[in-house]
Amino acid sequence: MSLLSERQKEELQKSILEYLHANNFTDAFNALKSEAGIDYTPDPKAKYAGLLEKKWTSVIRLQKKIMDLENRNAALQEELSLSPAKRAALQTDWVPRAPAAYVLKGHRGQILSVAFHPTFNLLASASEDATVKIWDWETGEFERTLKGHTRGVNDVAFDSKGNLLVTCSSDLFIKIWDVQNEWRNTKTFPGHEHTISSVRFMPGDQQIVSASRDQTIRIFDVASTHLVRTITGHSDWVRCVEPSEDGRVIVSCSNDQTARVIDPLTGETKMELRGHEHTVEVVVFAPPVAYAAIRELAGIPNTERSNRPAAYAATGSRDRTIKLWDTQTGQLLRTLQGHDNWVRALVFHPSGKFLLSACDDKTIRVWELSTGRCVKTVEAHGHFVNCMAWGPQAPTDPAKANGTSGTGKAEPEKFVNVVATGSVDQTIKIWLP
Repeated sequence: MSLLSERQKEELQKSILEYLHANNFTDAFNALKSEAGIDYTPDPKAKYAGLLEKKWTSVIRLQKKIMDLENRNAALQEELSLSPAKRAALQTDWVPRAPAAYVLKGHRGQILSVAFHPTFNLLASASEDATVKIWDWETGEFERTLKGHTRGVNDVAFDSKGNLLVTCSSDLFIKIWDVQNEWRNTKTFPGHEHTISSVRFMPGDQQIVSASRDQTIRIFDVASTHLVRTITGHSDWVRCVEPSEDGRVIVSCSNDQTARVIDPLTGETKMELRGHEHTVEVVVFAPPVAYAAIRELAGIPNTERSNRPAAYAATGSRDRTIKLWDTQTGQLLRTLQGHDNWVRALVFHPSGKFLLSACDDKTIRVWELSTGRCVKTVEAHGHFVNCMAWGPQAPTDPAKANGTSGTGKAEPEKFVNVVATGSVDQTIKIWLP
């Protein structure tokens, strides 16, 4: 029994006859004609001419198309089966793009610092209005206000587990807030003689390090609140301080136009980074995952020395530039130019491929580390952008932080794609994929 209708049969037989005739298969042509009993005279202009070849090639083309579509369908099905959070996490090269997911309003003064909780979906914001506010960054909802400081709160940071929050203020005090105990202010540290601009937990969370307008860096013991060490060296207001991942060095920057790499145990300056022509607002160590791109940018060979913890740092200044440094030699590796105003905040992308900067020109810029090019500019706020933070990242393995891996090929860390920025416009913006 044939699957074809009478008309389809006739079309097929006539197109076969056309094919046999065109290729001079005379015997086969005559045999088919007599056996099928078709009275047909070949005609190159007839619709049957070349029809067999046309159908034959289009079938193969369609088969290929169907296979491609089936593969694409399978890939999309797989992507859909992942939860939105997992899907976002797969975008390892994500960078912020306008518009922001949330605009958080509530502070009555400019936002001076933002910090993500290491495990919960919480963000802390510090403001000129003397308060710290806690937000749920996933929903954009306001959670609570922490009151205790009497003047602007200049910096805020969580410890590595997210159990404690530390803040510092122009009221000359550092305060610790117990996250698990209703965010109560459990400790207050006097000790600085002028505005405190920056504070961080040292790795291990047993000590905090702070920087002040009194030209000193101080290290305090968290448990006893005692002052452990006062570090001098800068000749002007110390704007920012950050410990390395292994805590063996800290880096600071100042109105004296330098950044310094300091041994926190002795207080000795190991390296001075000179080159900016104005106040250095911010300094950050490069994470090991960014080393390969920085080496490529600067043409540095991949040696044990170029893989040590805290090997490179980035500074941002009021001279409108960002500079990348080799912290062991003090060598300036590259100057990134493009911002039109004071550079206020720097964050390395967790993939190690980019450096993000926030500036008083109201933008965030994304710099490709391996080339030093600005690959993206985001119009971020209606006023100066004071601060920026990337979301929670998996803690680094201490063995790796101590440089024992020696390969400089850091494993891709688990990280969350979310960025927060704070501005003089009194808003915090949450940027999500």
